[in-house]
Amino acid sequence: MKYIFKSLFFLGLALLVSCGGKEDKKEKEEIQLGNYQKNEVKEPDASPPQASLIDMSNKGIGPVKNLELPENIDQGMVTKGKAIFDSKCLACHKPHKKFIGPAPAGVLDRRSPEWVMNMMLNPNEMILKDPIAQQLLIEHNGSPMANQNLSEEEARQILEYFRTLK
Repeated sequence: MKYIFKSLFFLGLALLVSCGGKEDKKEKEEIQLGNYQKNEVKEPDASPPQASLIDMSNKGIGPVKNLELPENIDQGMVTKGKAIFDSKCLACHKPHKKFIGPAPAGVLDRRSPEWVMNMMLNPNEMILKDPIAQQLLIEHNGSPMANQNLSEEEARQILEYFRTLK
């Protein structure tokens, strides 16, 4: 019985001593981590330059070079575009609020129609080379737009749907 009490006593003493030493190490690690984080924040080249998120002259990178939108909205295209949007885009984009990706409502007040279609048709290259697409990627926590392999006709129908979102 004496051996059990002595063993428990020494075991408890060993735990007490070992715990005390770890607290000092924790404080030193936190201080070192804190200094490291401060140095990271101070570096000026850590983030790419900010692009203006309203640029109607930027047509993006992809197959659509020029697009003239008619004054009247084509309701047949809107219906098809909404159906495509609901089946392929709704998982990441909500029409009127930011979700995983930006809301498409009012996008044509911020981007050219060509840019919007090229982003739908060629998202991988746009993210690599277009400054607005790169800035959007940063703003949306690094969630790149998925390539849905849309045809130009499908992208144009979605664009027509976007024209109705105000």
